[in-house]
Amino acid sequence: MPDLTAMHLIASDTNQDAARILDGFECPAILVTNDYRILATNERYLESFGEIEPGRPAHCFEVSHGYDRPCDQAGETCPLATCTDSRQKERVLHIHNTSRGKEYVDVEMLPILDDEGRPKFFVELLKPVSIASAESSTRQMVGRSPPFNHMVDMINLVAARDTAVLLLGESGTGKEMAASAIHQASPRHDRPLVTVECAGLTETLFESELFGHVKGAFTGAISRKAGLIEAAEDGTLFLDEIGDVPLGMQVKLLRLLETGTYRAVGNTEIKRARFRLICATHKNLPALIERGEFREDLYYRINVFPIELPPLRKRYEDIALIAKSVLEKISGGDKLHISNSAVKLLQQQSFPGNVRELRNLMERALIFKQSNVIDDSVIIRCLNDLPQIPQPRIEQQDIDLKTLEYNYLLTLMSTHQGDKSKVAKIAGISVRSLYRKLAEG
Repeated sequence: MPDLTAMHLIASDTNQDAARILDGFECPAILVTNDYRILATNERYLESFGEIEPGRPAHCFEVSHGYDRPCDQAGETCPLATCTDSRQKERVLHIHNTSRGKEYVDVEMLPILDDEGRPKFFVELLKPVSIASAESSTRQMVGRSPPFNHMVDMINLVAARDTAVLLLGESGTGKEMAASAIHQASPRHDRPLVTVECAGLTETLFESELFGHVKGAFTGAISRKAGLIEAAEDGTLFLDEIGDVPLGMQVKLLRLLETGTYRAVGNTEIKRARFRLICATHKNLPALIERGEFREDLYYRINVFPIELPPLRKRYEDIALIAKSVLEKISGGDKLHISNSAVKLLQQQSFPGNVRELRNLMERALIFKQSNVIDDSVIIRCLNDLPQIPQPRIEQQDIDLKTLEYNYLLTLMSTHQGDKSKVAKIAGISVRSLYRKLAEG
């Protein structure tokens, strides 16, 4: 990393000198003034984001986002503003404009202080994030909504560490894709990601699957079988639906996690386990603990870094992007389009099955479509052919004020086709407050 004290000379040196200093960073970097003007970029920035239009002052919020005002005035967190207040390094996950479209970027802002200790310049480091896409993608999680951004930020923060992660969320929210994203962004990405489907396994079968067994360990064990822990060596072990692990097996799982050792079924030899742990569940584990169905000590062992995956009803802005990505994946190469009227109709649905339900609906739409355009008539037919799933009745007096407010804002967003400015005006709040309330709902 270059010596930032040298950057005090920027005021009198040329922008070329600044660019040479920025080239000392191993990621795209720009030099910014305290009034948001970009003074210089390094070569890696040009390679990743392209050249900045010459001949006029360029502000970071214009170049990165296409805004006409700073990020914190456009409903986002501005790292320069927070860095100015703290006078320390700050970071934030943003979606930036690039030559390839909109991409997730991990932004670090480093202040350069004057002789009185006030920020005079800022070095902005922009590290591309590959675990999610802000455009349509057939391989990655996709989205741009505040709840989705928060989830991606949490994944990006923890991926490089060996910390145990607990993925929480309703069925169909994409916990397996999130686990894969964590693994692919980790130092273990070149080793296996092994998934253990915990649901439906008896205690004996679960133990054999996880630890393996030797020949003759039980009836039917006609040969040695390596367990999934062995298969995940130096990689990632993903325990999907951890809440369904049999209670008796939870003791052995806890011992594995605390000692880092295990024994194959029918064997006395102790083996050492080397893996990174990710667990997932759609169940309320604290409630299971209260009922004596899940061990409290195991819960605290796996719940080191919880990440909540938002349901689709809390990220309705992402529905169009997800639907487009699903169509690209399942269409077999056909160029399909989804109309605005179809998207608006989809945004009005509750989707209790979340992304999985939307994916199924898009596959049904491929069958019903009459052309390469999927419009609202196709979606209506798909919805009419769905069996109605009864929803649990919620007593009005059981709903807290925050939930009532959130449901009210969701109704406004649906009624006004996602027009945040109009919704904020009707609700009597700022656009920034609207973003926050929807994200916290």
